[in-house]
Amino acid sequence: MNDLSDREEQPERPVEADGTTYLFKALGKMIKALREAAGLQQKELAARVRVSEELISSIERGVRVPQPDFLENADRALGANGVLLAAIPEVKEAQRRARTRHPDWFRKFAEAEASSVALHYYEVQAVPGLLQTEDYARALFRHRRPVLDEETIEKRVADRLARQVILDRWPAPTFSFVLEESILHRPMGGEAVHRAQLRRLLEVGRLRTVHLQVMPMKQDEHPCLDSSFTLLRPKGRNEVAYTETYGHANLITDPEQVRIYSERYGIIRAQALTPHESLALIEKMLGER
Repeated sequence: MNDLSDREEQPERPVEADGTTYLFKALGKMIKALREAAGLQQKELAARVRVSEELISSIERGVRVPQPDFLENADRALGANGVLLAAIPEVKEAQRRARTRHPDWFRKFAEAEASSVALHYYEVQAVPGLLQTEDYARALFRHRRPVLDEETIEKRVADRLARQVILDRWPAPTFSFVLEESILHRPMGGEAVHRAQLRRLLEVGRLRTVHLQVMPMKQDEHPCLDSSFTLLRPKGRNEVAYTETYGHANLITDPEQVRIYSERYGIIRAQALTPHESLALIEKMLGER
């Protein structure tokens, strides 16, 4: 195993230090003001720019990064006359700087994730970070022990949601997720947060670029009950694997070790419910089927 990550968690730089939080919050308020001036609801703007209502809400609150193509479409839809286009260079620079604000032990993975053309996640404990709602992520950090202060919680929530911009990238990477069914039954943050998180899984799972599967608890065979792991293929590079246990991160590049994880993942996907069956299960849990 080739461990490229630091074993010691280093002090984190506050998210405010590079100004990106202020930029995205200010831009979100501007978009909201333009939308309201145009007499549009979030749902109506979402339809015009062909994104989800949840994304509009997150961008306006400054917790999701607006991609350049979104700003271009929103500028036209809102009749902003180039106001939003003028922010694109600053958004691109802020995104580049944001990738360096993760803890040192996580940074190499975050950089590989952001540049990957194929991403595959197997999760046993919680919804993967790329699929978490803001409230679900906040509940995870708020109940973690030792207790985190509020500033640290909000920074980590912002950093986690910032990673989700990759879901809006085009051309889109290939995404696949396999979640153990037990994750769907754990109501992190309470019933309302839990249901909103399940709806988020449905929303993302219905994207053409995403394959979302559930490993049923009744499955009597399983190739890997050790821990969660991720497989990434950064552009122009070989596939890598990533594991994380109690803050100890391993970014694995050794071809034989990566092959083992890739083989496990293939078997897990074969034993899991199909994407259609998985979405049907979530719909049933929400009472929508």
